[in-house]
Amino acid sequence: MNPQGKAIIFSAPSGAGKTTIVKALLESGFPLRFSVSATSRSPRGDENHGKDYYFLGINGFKDSVDKDGFLEWEEVYPDQFYGTLKAEIERIWKEGFAVIFDVDVYGGLALKEKFGDKALSIFVMPPSVEALEKRLRYRQTESEEKIQMRLAKANEELSMGSEFDVELINADLDVAITEAKKLVTRFLE
Repeated sequence: MNPQGKAIIFSAPSGAGKTTIVKALLESGFPLRFSVSATSRSPRGDENHGKDYYFLGINGFKDSVDKDGFLEWEEVYPDQFYGTLKAEIERIWKEGFAVIFDVDVYGGLALKEKFGDKALSIFVMPPSVEALEKRLRYRQTESEEKIQMRLAKANEELSMGSEFDVELINADLDVAITEAKKLVTRFLE
């Protein structure tokens, strides 16, 4: 396997299962390291700075933008910014690993464009919008208003799946993880 300088991008609407699939890949012994994204939002639940996200706050995030510290960034929701720090990618490649991303759809497309053929972009597709809503409600981490906001955004994002290299349907998590492992193996060979 030749992981250095390569990127694997997982994108999906919130609740489609991309984070679970990425965690399974990271635990499978592949030469991968997770790219921790930066965000302006506050931690949720038991999220930790530097592990789940770099929690920069709005001012810290904007300061990093001004200093050209991001490979890509988006205002995903009003005053909620997410982005990929250049230093994070350089660190992972320097250590000899491929970088794996768990990002929103717009971030995924921006990364795909930046990395070109050095990247494999995978769009995780839920079996239906109804299944997506069930998953978001099952988490019990967000208000009804946030759930409705995520569902409205998901309808738009689902139409963009064909812009990725692969659309991976997550109707059965075990099957989706097995397929993701096959895709990653082929890409890193």
